Amino acid sequence: MTVGTLHDLHRRGFASDNNAGVHPEVLAALAAANGGHQPAYGQDAYTARLQEVIGEHFGAGAEIYPVFNGTGANVVALTSVLPRWGAVVTASTAHIHTDEAGAPERMTGIKLLTVPTPDGKLTPELVAREAWGWGDEHRAQPLAVSITQTTEMGTAYTPDEVRAVVDFAHANGMAVHMDGARLWNAAAALGVPFRAFTTDAGVDVLSLGGTKNGLLGAEAVVVLDTARASGLKYLRKLTMQLASKMRFTSVQLLTLFENDLGLRSAAHANAMTARLRSALEAHIAEAPLTGLVFTQESPANAIFASLSTDAADRIRQRVRFYDWDRSRGEVRWMTAWDTTEADVDEFVAAILAEL
Repeated sequence: MTVGTLHDLHRRGFASDNNAGVHPEVLAALAAANGGHQPAYGQDAYTARLQEVIGEHFGAGAEIYPVFNGTGANVVALTSVLPRWGAVVTASTAHIHTDEAGAPERMTGIKLLTVPTPDGKLTPELVAREAWGWGDEHRAQPLAVSITQTTEMGTAYTPDEVRAVVDFAHANGMAVHMDGARLWNAAAALGVPFRAFTTDAGVDVLSLGGTKNGLLGAEAVVVLDTARASGLKYLRKLTMQLASKMRFTSVQLLTLFENDLGLRSAAHANAMTARLRSALEAHIAEAPLTGLVFTQESPANAIFASLSTDAADRIRQRVRFYDWDRSRGEVRWMTAWDTTEADVDEFVAAILAEL
């Protein structure tokens, strides 16, 4: 007996790009890779081809290690650049601090040193608040910086902003990790190649996201500087992130790079966010909407806004989305690769009906 469809296939919300399904082209690629036998644990033809493609996008020295999920990618990546006594300077809103159940600290023994930021982005000045105490045996040693692209606040680092953080970190003997859970959205928003704000900007190790852009449990760690990030071959297995049937993980990531599917999907999600925000801004220009204020820029696929909690709860009865900070009425609206113009227009109508 097969399980039938248990949900409304036409219902989409604005809670998270994680809620979207798998892209049809990815499903087709999985089916195509399913026949016959292939060597396990990354010795297959798809993982080999993925390594070639990564070199084309990130530089000849880049190495990719597919993993199961974003938390695993971050844990493996950070472990590769730190000794047990090392600490990571990161934004207080960073996913590794707020949404990974302490995994980076519990799984590896490293320490997170967090810094408040107004927009989710670190600067050399902000990093410097926790980048001190080297040689002090009583303090976890700040030996890495972790930045997120795009950030948890929906903002994006420019290549120059990444380079500024990297230059400060490297000058102080610190490695730089980039959490790229939404790296495709950043590339689409910035209109530059991946390597412009990763390899060329000096980033040492990257968590390359795929799940939020139409994949099914497929993420990766990309080593950009093998002098600073090492041991991935062993750390991936040690942290339970080594897939036996890796061809099915690799073919998904490979599909995002082929025919620019990843960029096209991310650009579409970004465009739907722009449509949502511009529609609301147009109404605000004509007549203020009660209590609606945008709290961050929206270059990619996330909008942060504040409105009364009563209004948010009423709107949420019609369209699903998350509170970000309920104490101050801040919500997050996210679009995905499968968000349609009709979805956006219906959501705008729901918001206007309540405000």
